[in-house]
Amino acid sequence: MSAGVAAPVSRVVEPARLAAAYADCARVARTHYENFTIGSWLLPRRLRRDLAAVYAFARGADDVADEGTATADERLRRLDAWEVRLFACARDPAAADDPLFLALGHTIARHDLPVEPLRDLLRAFRRDAAGETCAFATFTDLLEYCRCSANPVGRIVLALFGHRDAERQARSDDVCTALQLTNFWQDVAGDRARGRVYVPEEDLARFPGSRDALAAGAPNAAFRALLAFEVARTRDLFRRGLPLAHLVEGRLAREVRIFAAGGLAILDRIEAADFDVFGRRPTLRRADLARLVLRGLWR
Repeated sequence: MSAGVAAPVSRVVEPARLAAAYADCARVARTHYENFTIGSWLLPRRLRRDLAAVYAFARGADDVADEGTATADERLRRLDAWEVRLFACARDPAAADDPLFLALGHTIARHDLPVEPLRDLLRAFRRDAAGETCAFATFTDLLEYCRCSANPVGRIVLALFGHRDAERQARSDDVCTALQLTNFWQDVAGDRARGRVYVPEEDLARFPGSRDALAAGAPNAAFRALLAFEVARTRDLFRRGLPLAHLVEGRLAREVRIFAAGGLAILDRIEAADFDVFGRRPTLRRADLARLVLRGLWR
């Protein structure tokens, strides 16, 4: 646990109340369509409710940052309050009056989870809420954003499985960052419509004419070359991260392979579309996902 958090207070919570809190978190996970694969049947039943609690925390904070009509200042204040509740539930899980934080606090205590990765997620959401994702000067800046927005999830999952060493964390960071970048390249058109650009300014400058394509919402030769460049270095990150599957065992190893294979398949789709992500968002069909799962199980 982070040095800034005192040891949890020992206090008994009624089992039914705690079970209901975890059930609420599980409902949050099930009712969001996005890939809640980390809570899938491939992972041990003993960890599913803990993963749901972590997901519900991240989903709730993300909604504070992005959903509704609140002003940027209001969103930031609410995220500050979210952080206060995070540290409060880590200090005394039983004192939480919100089911989400009741469940999360017990998960943190049960597994002695570090709180800092959860705090990093809030740092990324604050940037979103403040409208600071409209531009990134360099690829290094974008990687720093991914360090807070994506990598914490992998580190938390590793910690739940009892892995806290630097080597596994580094390989997990590679996979998580690669997945986040893949999502950025996949969603260039949608992000552009929301006024967000995740392509670094230095890369737009590297390929003169790519800005024109981004502004027009239609690919040109420069933009295709730019996206090919981004896809290639994202593939390199996946290759760096994939050895994680050999550093963990069983179901977690299969999850790593399936996650990485899914990201690489999306990159293949982007390339197959000649890097036109404006006309149609590159996605995987249900049959593609089934093949990835079966391949992961077979390996």
